Amino acid sequence: MDIKLPGKSGIDCIRGLKKRLPNLEVVMLTAYEEEDNIFRVLKEGASGYLIKSSNANDILEAIRDVFAGESPFSGPIARKMAMYFREERGVEDERETLSPREKEVLKLLAAGYIYKEVADQLDLTVPTVRTYVKRICFKLHVRSKVEAIIKYLS
Repeated sequence: MDIKLPGKSGIDCIRGLKKRLPNLEVVMLTAYEEEDNIFRVLKEGASGYLIKSSNANDILEAIRDVFAGESPFSGPIARKMAMYFREERGVEDERETLSPREKEVLKLLAAGYIYKEVADQLDLTVPTVRTYVKRICFKLHVRSKVEAIIKYLS
């Protein structure tokens, strides 16, 4: 869903849809990258946020991520979120618990790579990349790939 729709705001649409269908998963696909839009959309219940320059593979991976219980974000959006939460304390100690390979995986994800691209780049399988992400989330005490990226970058 886009933020600006003919005659109605995508943010208003999410609000209305989530009232009627609370389990509905919505991923924004928009050209708008402003922090206020990102956080308003998430507050209303969006599960992810992609920019329109995302390619078809990124969009497909985002759909898979949502069905897997994750929250997909385009790399530039994750970076903006990381910058917003930069004041968070205790990040340095938790980041040191990551193995060199886990750091490689996280760096690629933070750069906007999808799981398949990370797997190809590091000569891994997609399930192995998912396992790394689960371990990273556990070590950083977060619940999603996006939260892990935010903690890692801040």
